[in-house]
Amino acid sequence: MSAASSSRRPFGSGILVVIIATLLLSPIFRPVSGQTPADELANLLRSRVESENGVQNRLIAVGAERLHAANELPRFYRGRAFEPAWVNDMGQLPVADSLVAAVERAVYEGLDPAHYHMDRIRQISRELGRAHATGAGLDLERLAELDLLLTDAFLVYASHLAGGRVDPATIHPEWSAQPRSVDLVAKLDMALATGEVVSALEELLPSHPGYGRLREALADYRRVAAQGGWPEVPGRTLRPGMRDPGVALLRQRLRLTGDLTSSWRGADEQLYDHEVEEAVRRFQARHNVEPTGIVGLETSGYMNVPVERRIRQLERNLERWRWLPRDLGERHILVNIAGFEMHVMEGDSSIFRSRVLVGQRYRKTPVFSDRMTYLVLNPTWTIPPGILEQDKLPYIRRDVGYLARNNITVLGANGQAVDPRTIDFSSLTGRTGYRFRMDPGPENPLGQVKFMFPNQHHIYLHDTPDHDDFDRTGGAVSSGCIRVERSMDLAELLLSASPGWTRQRIERAAATGPVDQHMPLRRPLPIHILYWTAWVEPDGAVHFRPDVYDRDAALDEALRQPPPSATGDVEAR
Repeated sequence: MSAASSSRRPFGSGILVVIIATLLLSPIFRPVSGQTPADELANLLRSRVESENGVQNRLIAVGAERLHAANELPRFYRGRAFEPAWVNDMGQLPVADSLVAAVERAVYEGLDPAHYHMDRIRQISRELGRAHATGAGLDLERLAELDLLLTDAFLVYASHLAGGRVDPATIHPEWSAQPRSVDLVAKLDMALATGEVVSALEELLPSHPGYGRLREALADYRRVAAQGGWPEVPGRTLRPGMRDPGVALLRQRLRLTGDLTSSWRGADEQLYDHEVEEAVRRFQARHNVEPTGIVGLETSGYMNVPVERRIRQLERNLERWRWLPRDLGERHILVNIAGFEMHVMEGDSSIFRSRVLVGQRYRKTPVFSDRMTYLVLNPTWTIPPGILEQDKLPYIRRDVGYLARNNITVLGANGQAVDPRTIDFSSLTGRTGYRFRMDPGPENPLGQVKFMFPNQHHIYLHDTPDHDDFDRTGGAVSSGCIRVERSMDLAELLLSASPGWTRQRIERAAATGPVDQHMPLRRPLPIHILYWTAWVEPDGAVHFRPDVYDRDAALDEALRQPPPSATGDVEAR
């Protein structure tokens, strides 16, 4: 070998060594044994979320804890290249503490923190804390598990705040109100970027004042429960002017729910004075009991409902609020089926109120949202198939003259009147090819006006010739549609935006105008037909109503049901 060649070898070898060293130090070529803890954490998260071929795992679990954000969680981690969100290789980040504190407050929304992995999250946090305190090395596997649980907790809890924990269609198949749609991954990304986890979750709550008032009532009733609840009021009749040991218990009961506001203890606690009488009237009004000021069996029965049952009732109705669209409309109509009343609302203020009658238990009025666009004066009534078969055909089969006496015309497929004497009613069913139309008149169940918001349920609001029904016990008497007590007042309000339509003109048109006179609303407005068994008025009065359709029990059971475990086969909402 020549001296020249020998002198060049170290220089070339040195460049090669530098190149190799540079490549080895590059993250792309770094061997697995040289991974940083941060790299290992990312790989652990990737392995939990995706299978070996990069496909999303169908079931992601941490021990017995099943993760439920099956679509959003993988999308979240892929978007950040599987970088952990709540921990790093040094341990748990402060933002994780904020999330845990926020989820612990789920009880104030009527939700259970245990449904969001809180027990397992606290357990892992304690293990990591002990390891840090003793100087032991952090378990990266545990850190990855904690990150997954916290991410799932945020996404699932956020979903429940934004649209409810329970799918309403699984409880009430006829429910068709549209829940809110939120990009939860984008919400989580923003919360982590700003560190405002609590604010991000609070922004998902219903913004309606009615929801806020209801959650405040829930907090108040929880405080009463923590103090031992309220005393039981005697079942015997208590009335103004009497002195009885039971009146002292009555006073305590009324103070706890704010019906009796005086805190002066110098009064005769056993005397049923005027102050107690007025407090009883307030309580009765909140429970839709005739406000006599006398405590009879009905009133004492409502007073002795345990506070725990009222808490559950408040929680169920908070859930119903979360099912509703975020924007109800600046002016809108609310119909509360369980409360037997309707309101025209301007924001949070009621500008019109009327009692209503709703469907019977076997013909329940459905819950949904729509848009009222027109009303009809002097409406005809096309008898629905179910009512025709169950209520009308038995009479018609016995006496075809029933049709003429009740102003009912039979129409053929071409819309022309048919002589009923030519029809064999013995084999006819409600799903016949004929239409049975009742013309306007004193017996027409729609009265003088109906209010239309075309929908799949064929439900609308209407007048009624039987106004005495509003004073009878119970308001579930119709065949599904909603009878309005103050129907002509409502028509006047809705037509007030149309020039020239005074109350006198409306009444004249209803009395002498053409049949089925359609009146488009210049200001159509949203209508929400709801089912609330508890709500809070703007003045703070907490109202409760009986569960006329037995809907509360199924919802209560669904809210109590824990999410499925990793071995379960029930899909979580």
